[in-house]
Amino acid sequence: MKAVTVLFALFLLSACGRTQRPGGPREAVRPPARETAQCLADLRRDGVDFRVLPDKDYGEGCGVFGAVQLTDIGVPVTGITAMRCGTARAFAGWIRNAVAPGAYQMLGSELARVEGMGTYACRNVVGSTRGGDRRSGHAIANAVDVGGFVLKDGRRISVLRDWNSADEVTRTYLRQMRASACRRFGTVLSPDYNAAHANHLHLEDDGARFCR
Repeated sequence: MKAVTVLFALFLLSACGRTQRPGGPREAVRPPARETAQCLADLRRDGVDFRVLPDKDYGEGCGVFGAVQLTDIGVPVTGITAMRCGTARAFAGWIRNAVAPGAYQMLGSELARVEGMGTYACRNVVGSTRGGDRRSGHAIANAVDVGGFVLKDGRRISVLRDWNSADEVTRTYLRQMRASACRRFGTVLSPDYNAAHANHLHLEDDGARFCR
């Protein structure tokens, strides 16, 4: 009996070691099928054009599940690929109901294009000592980065250049777009958060309620 107990204890220690080992195996979090189905129905109802993407598990905590490729949300968007449906839904709503009308009302020109800086990327959190070995929301296609907005009058509003612009209206526009995003996404990170986000807004549908 004592030998069995010792063996069991050794097994537990071994298992703990495998679980906690940095860089060890991890599993990507998958959204519930019912949640994805409802999200797809919401996109169709809102007239958003998209293509449903096949689920793919890339291992090591990276994968694309319940994701879509946005093809038309009313305004061209560059630099985006696979996006989890919940993030895609929040993103389309943000562009349509905040970014586009805000550009016209505050900057006096219609929105011509949104400059995305990526969605899916198998990587860890960057720019924060708290991230450690934790996977980024990008690793499961649950985040999108936006670097700027191009107006139909030719102006380009850049997060990197204009976040602290001498022009008060441009500055206010970017901050109001962040505030609007914070009402739609769980995590929103901007240049006010850290240097790693100096050139973009990070938008993530994770329910965290963290806006900075």
